[in-house]
Amino acid sequence: MNDDIFEKYVEAGAIASRILRQGAQDIRIGESYLDLVESIESRVLEEGAFLAFPLNLSLNEDAAHDTASPADTRVFEKGNVAKLDLGVHIDGYIADTATTVDLGSNSLLLAASEKALEAAIKTVRPGSTAGELGAAVQHEIESRGYRPISNLTGHGLDQYVLHRAPTIPNVGNNGGIVLEEGMVFAIEPFATTGSGHVGEKTRMEIYSQISQKPVRIPAARAILETVKDRHGLPFSRRWLKERKQDMALPTLLRSHTLHAYPVLSDIPGSLVSQHEHTVIVTVDGCVVTTR
Repeated sequence: MNDDIFEKYVEAGAIASRILRQGAQDIRIGESYLDLVESIESRVLEEGAFLAFPLNLSLNEDAAHDTASPADTRVFEKGNVAKLDLGVHIDGYIADTATTVDLGSNSLLLAASEKALEAAIKTVRPGSTAGELGAAVQHEIESRGYRPISNLTGHGLDQYVLHRAPTIPNVGNNGGIVLEEGMVFAIEPFATTGSGHVGEKTRMEIYSQISQKPVRIPAARAILETVKDRHGLPFSRRWLKERKQDMALPTLLRSHTLHAYPVLSDIPGSLVSQHEHTVIVTVDGCVVTTR
């Protein structure tokens, strides 16, 4: 990795870290989901950076892939466990980071995912395996009486690529990919009071373009025109201005032009916490870009 690319990763991480901390402090009981999400996303653009994906705002048993809808009326309530997952990029070099805000009495749950993240980071060095990171995550979470979510993982990052090797599990396994100097990836432990496994809901607010195909419907063409500069990175339905998007989006999904990201959720009534950092493997450990 050359110095220019390294600095872009670090710059994206610094912006993401700062804005995520500010956004977490803005969460209050009665605050609008939509106002919070749009405020955080606007700050990224004001800093001269770009969104690698729509701000994920997932509450309680919902672990990932939720965000405010265009006319969202939801507000934060007492007892909510709110996960904020922010992606920022500079010229496609991505910082992915997340934190959890507790509006109830769930500090031990939050500590489980936070301590798991720190334990995994301490394990990162050339020659370590992804399985060793997963074992560190699993130990920290289970030792506190919670379950790691086994079918959610950390992931490698590259220019305009949000998910690639290595996969970083949240449970231990025998081996996994061997870490090498220069690898860039996100570590994201999830701790839950539920089953430790997420399934898909029907709610879908986040999409990405996965192929280039001719389309006839004007509203569908307008959507593709809106997102053409995303380089395949995810976008939100909120970002679309087309009035007929409810018809156009299903058409683009059926033609495999777009991919949808359903909300991922543990069992109803459970609570999930998440913490995440992006790291670059160095000769003797790692640099955490989003600290």
